[in-house]
Amino acid sequence: MRRASDARRRALQDLKAAARNEALADGPGGELRASAAAMLRRSAARHAAAAHLQEAHARRLATWMGRPGDRPRFMSGVADLFGTRSATLTVVGSDLDQLASAASDSTAKAAQELEFALGSGPAADATSGGLLVQGTGAELERRWPGYGAGLAELGVGTVVAVPLLSTTQCLGALTVFDPQPYGDRPRPVSYDEMAAVLTRMLLGPDAEPELHLGMDLQEVVHQATGMVSVQCGCGVDDALSLIKARAFALGETTTAVAAQIVHEGLRIGLGDAE
Repeated sequence: MRRASDARRRALQDLKAAARNEALADGPGGELRASAAAMLRRSAARHAAAAHLQEAHARRLATWMGRPGDRPRFMSGVADLFGTRSATLTVVGSDLDQLASAASDSTAKAAQELEFALGSGPAADATSGGLLVQGTGAELERRWPGYGAGLAELGVGTVVAVPLLSTTQCLGALTVFDPQPYGDRPRPVSYDEMAAVLTRMLLGPDAEPELHLGMDLQEVVHQATGMVSVQCGCGVDDALSLIKARAFALGETTTAVAAQIVHEGLRIGLGDAE
C-alpha cells in the first residue's frame, strides 16, 4: 500500500497548492493563478485515481494469496472503473509498433490479439491520431473490416480507445470494451484522465510494478519476425504478415505461433500469406 499512500499524499499536496492559488486568484496575476489551480486539481485527481487502482489491486491480491487460480490482473481494476470486465493497455515504440500489452480478462486479450493480427483497430487509430476513438455495433465492421466481426463473435458491441500521451510522444493506448453508460451521473474518472493515470504508472512517480508484471512482451514476436525474414528472404514487415497469416489460419495467437518458430523450429513460407 506504500505506493497508494504516496499517491494519496501527492494528491493532497496538489489540492493544498490549488487552494492557495485559488485564494490569490483575485489579485495580481489572477488568470495565471486560476490556470495553475485548475492544473493542480487535475493532477490531484490523477494521483487519487492511481491510489484507488493500487488500493483495489492490493485488496484483490490479499484475497487471492494462497488460493488456486490466476494472479489478479491490474487492468481488471481499470475495467471496473468503466463498469466492464474488459480493457487493454497497449504500449508502442516511437515507430508505433506494439511492444507490449496488458489485458483485464480473456475477452480483452482476444480482442487485443485480433487487432494486432489484423493490423488495424481502435488502439492503432488512437496511437496514430493521438485522439479518442470509439465505435458501436455495425459501425465497428465498417470502420475496421474483420475487426468488428471478430468483436461481435466475442460478444463485444462497443469499444473506446484513448491514447497515452507523454510530453514528447504517444506511449500507447487504453482500450475499453463495452463500457457501461452512467446516464446523468459523472463517471468516476474520464477516459483521458485514466490514460493520464496509466501514463504516470508507466513513467512517473506513481509507477506501478503490478502493471508491468501483467504485461505480455512482444520480444518473441520480434525474434520470430527476424528469423522468418532470413528464412524467406523478405523484409520484416512481410515476415510479420506471414506470422500473422499463419496464426489467423490456425486460430492461434500471433505470440503462440512466434514461440513455435523460435522454440520449436516451425518454418513458414511465402505461401502462408496467400
